[in-house]
Amino acid sequence: MGRMNPRSDVHAPSEAATQAPPSQTLSRGIRALEILAAADKPLSIAELTEALGVHRSVAYRILRTLEDHSLLVRDDSGRVQPGPGLAVLASGVSRNLQTAALPELTQLANTLHMTAFVAVWDHQECVTLVTVEPRHSGAALAQHPGSRHPVSTGAPGIAIQSTMTEERWQQVGPGSPYRAEAHEARRLGYATSHDEVIAGLSSIAAPIKVPGGRPAAVAVVYIRLDQDSDAVGQALAASAARIEGQLA
Repeated sequence: MGRMNPRSDVHAPSEAATQAPPSQTLSRGIRALEILAAADKPLSIAELTEALGVHRSVAYRILRTLEDHSLLVRDDSGRVQPGPGLAVLASGVSRNLQTAALPELTQLANTLHMTAFVAVWDHQECVTLVTVEPRHSGAALAQHPGSRHPVSTGAPGIAIQSTMTEERWQQVGPGSPYRAEAHEARRLGYATSHDEVIAGLSSIAAPIKVPGGRPAAVAVVYIRLDQDSDAVGQALAASAARIEGQLA
C-alpha cells in the first residue's frame, strides 16, 4: 500500500491519538445512542441493557448521563428513545454541505418523484446525511438520515470512488475494493446500481467533491424498472455541480 500524501484531505490519526486508550464509558454511551437510533420503537431499559451487554446499574448511569444532555428521553412507560439533543448535534454535521444540498434535494425529489438524499463517506460505510421525500407521493421510499450501508455496495459508494483513481483509493480506503464501475461513473458523471443495498431497489448517484473534506454523493433510490437512468443521472450530476459551486 502506498504512503499517504501529507497534504491529503484525508488525514491519518496522530501517533498520540493512536496510542491513547479509548474511554470504555464514552464508548458505551455512544453505543447506546447507536442502538436507540437503529431501533424502530422505544426500548425498555432491560432491552437496552441486554443490547449493551452491561450490568443494569452501569446502563442506568449511562442513561442518566445521556438524559441530562437531552440525548435521550423516556416516555410515560419508562421506555427510552433518542432525544432532541441529537438533532442539535446532527445539525452541525457537514453544515455547509447540508445547507447547499437541501434546495437541490427538494427540487430533485419533487421533479423525479423519488426520495433524494446526500450520502457521506465514513470509513467503510456510506452514511445518509440529509434526505428529502417528494410531496404528494405515498409510494416514495424512505431513506432516513443516519442509515448506513457498506461503501463497497450501491451507487453512492461507486460515485464516491469515482472521484479518485484506483491507486488513491487504495491509500485512503484500504479494506474496501475499488469498483470497476467507478471508471465508468467518472466518464458519465454518475453511477447506477440495482439490487445491491436492498433487494429490488435501484439507486443512481453523482459525486460531490467537498473542499477540505471527504467526497460525498447526491443520490436517489427507487423501485421503478422503466426509469430513464441516463436522464436521472444527468439531473443528479447537474445538482452535484451546483452544490459544489455553493461549497467552493
